[in-house]
Amino acid sequence: MEIMPSSALKKAFVRGLLKWNREQNTREMPWKGEKDPYRIWISEIILQQTRVEQGWDYYNRFIKLFPDIQQLAKAPDEKVFKCWEGLGYYSRCRNLLATARFIVKERNGVFPDQYEEILELKGIGPYTAAAIASFAFQLPYAVVDGNVFRVLSRFFGIETATDSTAGKKLFTRLAEDLLDKRMPGEYNQAIMDFGAVVCKPVAPLCEECKLKKNCVALTTGRVQDLPVKNKKVRVRDRWFMYFILEHNGFIAVRKRHKKDIWQDLYEFPMLELRKAPVRRKGGYPELNAWLGTANVIAAYPPVVYRQLLSHQQVYGYFSVLQTDSRPPGESDWRWVRKKQLTELSFPGLINQYLEKK
Repeated sequence: MEIMPSSALKKAFVRGLLKWNREQNTREMPWKGEKDPYRIWISEIILQQTRVEQGWDYYNRFIKLFPDIQQLAKAPDEKVFKCWEGLGYYSRCRNLLATARFIVKERNGVFPDQYEEILELKGIGPYTAAAIASFAFQLPYAVVDGNVFRVLSRFFGIETATDSTAGKKLFTRLAEDLLDKRMPGEYNQAIMDFGAVVCKPVAPLCEECKLKKNCVALTTGRVQDLPVKNKKVRVRDRWFMYFILEHNGFIAVRKRHKKDIWQDLYEFPMLELRKAPVRRKGGYPELNAWLGTANVIAAYPPVVYRQLLSHQQVYGYFSVLQTDSRPPGESDWRWVRKKQLTELSFPGLINQYLEKK
C-alpha cells in the first residue's frame, strides 16, 4: 500500500513546476490560454488519442469551419465527419455533434459553467470536464491523464499501477491535493506541458529538469520503470474484402450503420472474412448475389492495405470489378461518380487505397 507523499515534498513539486512553467515553458499551441469553453472543448476532444502535431491542423480547420457552437450544431453530419476524417475514433465526432445540438436546443447555446454540468455532457469524462472547468472558468478541478500519471508516478516514486482501480483513486487524490486552487488553469496546463516536453515517456530530459533534485524515480534509478501498467492491449486481426464495382464511371458505396469501427463512414461493398482471403473456386456467393445479371468485363488483382487501431489490426483487400450493367446490389448502396469520392468520409484504410489511385 502506497503512503501519500509528505507535505514538504508536495510543496516542492508545486513550487518547482510553476517556476518551470513561468521561466522555461515555451510550448506553443493555438488553443493555449483560450477562455472560450467551446474552443477548449474542441481542442481537448481532438487531442484524445491524437498527437498534438496532428491535432493542431485539425483544430485550426475545425474552428475555421465551425467557429462557434451554433455553427457546429446546425452543420450537416457529413460535413463534420469530412472535417474529422483521419483523426479516427469517430464516436468522438458523433458525441461532439450530439452535445453541440443539446446545448443549442436545451441551453440556448450557453456552455455550462459548472463542473458537474459539464461532466454530464455526452462524450465528456472527468479529465475533459476538469480541463474545461479550470481553463475557462478557473474552477479548482485537477486534470488527470497519461502525462499527469507519468509525472506524478516518477516524481513521487509511486509504483501502484495507473490502470488499476487503486491506482486511479490514488493518483486522482494526489492530483487534487497538489492543485494550486488560486490558479487551477495555469497549474493544470503546466503539469500537462511538463509531461509532454520534459518528463516524456521515452528519453525524458532528466538532466535539465527543474524538479530533478527531489524526483524519487531519478534518484533511485527507476525513471524507465515508472509509471507501472498492469494491462496489455490485445490486438485482434480482421480481414475486409472490398469490391470496387464500376459501371459507366459510377462506383457503388454504402454507409456503415452497425455499431462497430467506422460507424457512419462510407465504404465500398465489403465482406468480412474469418482469415486472410485465398482464391475461391466459384468466387463469393454474396458477390454473385450483388451482381445479379450484371457481367464482369474486367477484373484486377486485389491490392492490400493495413490499418492498426488501438485494439484491432484491419487488413483491406481491394478488388476492382468493371461491369457491363449496373448491379442491383443492396438497398443501401449509392452510386457516385469517381470524382465525388473525395466529398465522402471514408476510414483511413480506404483513404490509403484512394490516395494511390
